[in-house]
Amino acid sequence: MTRFPRLAAAAALLFAAPVLAMPAAAETLRFAHFVAPTHTLTEAIVTPLTTGVAASGLEIRTYPAGELGAGPAEQYIRAVQGVADIVWGLPGYTSSQFPLSMLTEWPGALPQGMTGADFLWNGVDAGLLAREYPATVPVALWTAEDAVLVLRDRIVRQPADLAGLKIRVSSAVSGQVVQALGANPVQMPAGDVYNALQPGLIDGVVIGSSGISDFRFDEVLGHVVTGIPLGNQSFFVVANAARIARLPAAERAAFEAASGRDLSRHAEALWNAKGEAAIAGLRARDAAIVIDLTEAEIAAFEAILLPLTEAAVTDQGLSDAFATMRGAE
Repeated sequence: MTRFPRLAAAAALLFAAPVLAMPAAAETLRFAHFVAPTHTLTEAIVTPLTTGVAASGLEIRTYPAGELGAGPAEQYIRAVQGVADIVWGLPGYTSSQFPLSMLTEWPGALPQGMTGADFLWNGVDAGLLAREYPATVPVALWTAEDAVLVLRDRIVRQPADLAGLKIRVSSAVSGQVVQALGANPVQMPAGDVYNALQPGLIDGVVIGSSGISDFRFDEVLGHVVTGIPLGNQSFFVVANAARIARLPAAERAAFEAASGRDLSRHAEALWNAKGEAAIAGLRARDAAIVIDLTEAEIAAFEAILLPLTEAAVTDQGLSDAFATMRGAE
């Protein structure tokens, strides 16, 4: 006779009952980048993307400040190799891979009133940028606000004032622009610029004005020059294509809905707002810090730089693509 008849009966019912499928565990994507969590990237991309997919059960876990590997230039390959599932990077750090994405960095490339996000997504929608982002899917593509010239202690109002100066650039394109103005380009990651600008190892920096506060350049600069047509630095967030394809259908749909042109426009708007706030803060501190060029002074720079853009587009055989991305019929 069984000593525990109730337990025996319960066990019989347990083994007789049909086996119920357990719900699939929620997927987690790893988002890697190389800046601090306080950088504009968090509010512009990380937060809206993470919250945008949350209802589907998909989790995005962020690894800032190089936690999955140091080196801004290596971001794209980390996504391709699966070290991270999503990465943020700058085409300018490996300029030769991204000739179309880099068009935004040529002076005057963006038509008046067009966002960099729309310029770049016009290229995506036309199928032009696929070859620049192999093995990945674009999540967001956008640009920084108009680049400004940050100077340690010089005053620049005309091209001749740049002769011989050492100016940090972030890409081959901005390097050519700086050279055309008679300066010497120095390429280095933005995170290294503070320690180069402070002691005078470099004389200045070409960067979007949002970078002034993001990288604390306001602590070591003397002047900021606005009005020179220095282009717009481009950015990408991409995800490993195979990893996204393996997501359950609902999670993949949520990820795709949270990505794209609208996310890119949102990021660019925040970059612009951050840049405007940085310039306003400098003006409030000392009106002499910000040098706003007159129309005549701007025209002197345009006479040198705008033909440079036209020649570059023609020489690279990108005229048709350039027109499409600018929205020409």
